[in-house]
Amino acid sequence: MKKKILVLFLAAIMVISLAACTSSPGGEPAGEDAGETSEETGGEETAYNTVVPGKFIVGFDQNFPPMGFVGDDGQFTGFDLDLAAEVARRLGLELVLQPIAWDAKDMELASKNIDCVWNGFTINGREDKYTWTEPYMANNQVFVVMADSGIKTLADLAGKKVVVQMDSSAEAALADRPDLVETFGEYIKAADYETALMDLESGAVDAVAMDEIVANYKIEKRGANYYVLEEKLAAEDYGVGFLLGNTELRDVVQATLEEMAADGTLARISEEWFGKDVTTIGKK
Repeated sequence: MKKKILVLFLAAIMVISLAACTSSPGGEPAGEDAGETSEETGGEETAYNTVVPGKFIVGFDQNFPPMGFVGDDGQFTGFDLDLAAEVARRLGLELVLQPIAWDAKDMELASKNIDCVWNGFTINGREDKYTWTEPYMANNQVFVVMADSGIKTLADLAGKKVVVQMDSSAEAALADRPDLVETFGEYIKAADYETALMDLESGAVDAVAMDEIVANYKIEKRGANYYVLEEKLAAEDYGVGFLLGNTELRDVVQATLEEMAADGTLARISEEWFGKDVTTIGKK
């Protein structure tokens, strides 16, 4: 009899233990809440609709100074990355800087490897491909040559070797100027601007079509012996680009940028990089 009572007692303990393992601290089955979360969010519940909860993953071209690049200390740095860091701090998110191949940015967004592209990203001509913030900076596409090349005008590019970064705004601008491209002796596409500028300095090419802000940084901050043609290829605006339809994350980033413009933070970061306020939020 005692043996039978002991067996029943042990069985009761096992039942109680199993019930405890399948319940949440509040007494409800843990699997029930998890099932509701999966149904409501498709398994992708994130703060501010980021791809990873609690993180803000920014895709950028690491060869694009002064917007995003590798500093002398081997760390990622740049004007855009400083802006992104401040936005992440104010939103309580961990900033993750993710270098990407510029011509793979659409794939990076679509596969949800990154939350946004923030790196001198031109809105013009891409308005319907991404969900954008309002422009925060203006820029021009220009031609850069060596200062002693004798090239001063667009007409002087006739018969010259011209290089552009693949899938860049300069490439898009040149696509709208077939009359100009036809005058080039050779039209080359490089993986990034650093490669293009090294080719320019070595004499492998005669001109680089690129962002004026990058060229000016090279000239002013690094003493590069470049000359920027006065004739512009195209005017444009920079914005932060999100996966098409991700208005939730765009809206909170936009609101934070406006807050930073209002309290002077945008101007302060701009002055640290450019010696003046080049931002446009709240100024148009």
